Order: sequence, then C-alpha cells, then structure tokens
Amino acid sequence: MRAMAESARIIDRLDTGPRFTEVEAIRLNRLFRGTDTGEMLRAVLHERLAGDVAVVSSFGAESAVLLHLVASIDPTVPVLFLETGKHFPETLAYRDLLIERLGLTDLRNLAPDPIALAARDESGLRWSYDPDGCCEIRKVQPLAKALAGFDASITGRKGYQSATRAGLPRFEIDTSDAQGRLKINPLADWSSDDLAAYFAEHDLPPHPLVAEGYPSIGCSPCTSAVAPGEDLRAGRWRGWDKTECGIHHVPLTPDGELPPGYDPVF
Repeated sequence: MRAMAESARIIDRLDTGPRFTEVEAIRLNRLFRGTDTGEMLRAVLHERLAGDVAVVSSFGAESAVLLHLVASIDPTVPVLFLETGKHFPETLAYRDLLIERLGLTDLRNLAPDPIALAARDESGLRWSYDPDGCCEIRKVQPLAKALAGFDASITGRKGYQSATRAGLPRFEIDTSDAQGRLKINPLADWSSDDLAAYFAEHDLPPHPLVAEGYPSIGCSPCTSAVAPGEDLRAGRWRGWDKTECGIHHVPLTPDGELPPGYDPVF
C-alpha cells in the first residue's frame, strides 16, 4: 500500500510539473551544438526528444525552408497557422501552395475567438490604435489554446533577423506557458545566404511579396516594405515601439545559458 501511495505521488508530480526546465533547454543546446540542422530535427522528431511537437509557421518570406526540412523528416507533424483575418491574400495563397507542394498533411488554421473579437475588436480596427491588443486577440490567445496539447513547438526564427533575436538559442523554454513547454528554433544560426542557398538547392517557391520589398511578412495593416539598409523587420509595426507580436520571447542569454545569478535545481 505504501509503495502504491509513493507511486501515485510520483505520477501526480509528473502530471502537474513542468514538461521542461531551463536546465534541460541548456543541456539540449549543448548536446546539439555544432550538429547539422537536419540531423538535430530528425533526432527531435524521430526519437521524440521533445514529446508531442507542432510547427508554428507564418508562411512568410522564409517559411518554406523550415517547412521543407520538417516535411522531409515527417510530413504528418502538425503545422499551426494563425489565421488572423488580416493576412495578405498572397500569404494565404502561398500557404496553400506550400502545403500541397511539400505534402504536409496536418495544417491547422487557428482563428481568433469570435466572442473575443466582438467584445474587443468589433470594428476590426484595433490594430490602428492598440497593436499589442490586436495581436493578443488574434495571435497570442489562439496559439496558447492550440499549443496546450503539445510539449514543444518549432519556430522559424533566425538570429540575424533583428537585434532582438541576435544570439537566439536552438532550444529555449516558452515563458508564456507555465507548464514549461519547449520552444525549438532549428534555424537560429542560419544566415540569409544559408537560406537563399537552401531555396535554390531545393527549388522552393518564394513568397510573392518578397520581390516587392517585404523581407518579413505579417498581417497586412501592420507590415510595410523595407528600404535598402533597414533592419529586415523594420517594416513590422512601423512607427510603433513594437518588434514582436507577443508569441515569442528569449529567456536565455545569447549563449543559450541561464541568466547570471540563476541558481538551477537539478
């Protein structure tokens, strides 16, 4: 009886405790340091090192690379797309093209809650005076709900995209999730030349807006073309003190280590 009680307490702790910790994210960063991206992804997906995983894709300027990598390993991995209702028509067409071309079989379009929209953005113009609030309703909340059943998410973020993403680690903890969901950034150390070479090698179709000066593509009201020499994400929320939609945050240091003064418990 005592053994059964001890077993029950262990199971209870496992069920209610965090999926992953900062320490485990650091260990994964060290384990795969210098490892080829494809090899790392293959281990994560085939060996289930991160449990149940979903890809979060904006189907933006560089999304085809990550989606091709994932599709070549396991095309059944769920792909989550935030259908905000504010996308460029070109993005929606590009989404459909890539899904068909790459053979991905589990696209999930995540729409905002209609009740939340009616209560907080009835006019559909919240982006014009409160972009953070708009992103919260149309991106943050739908994604949080969809990711509740997953242990980890895979993103297409790259360190070179902006100053706020410099030094991005491959593995980090999703701080928006109290249960310790893992966030995986396979392309964290890829350069723009690496991406261009991959596009060419695998004959991947470009997003149609890239040729029009959009190197980073989000919702149409909050995305503008970028001038030569500008930060690649300068066209996102131009004129606002805002660089991210709120679904991403980097908790580790640029070396993928814990912040100074943090005392991990092993």
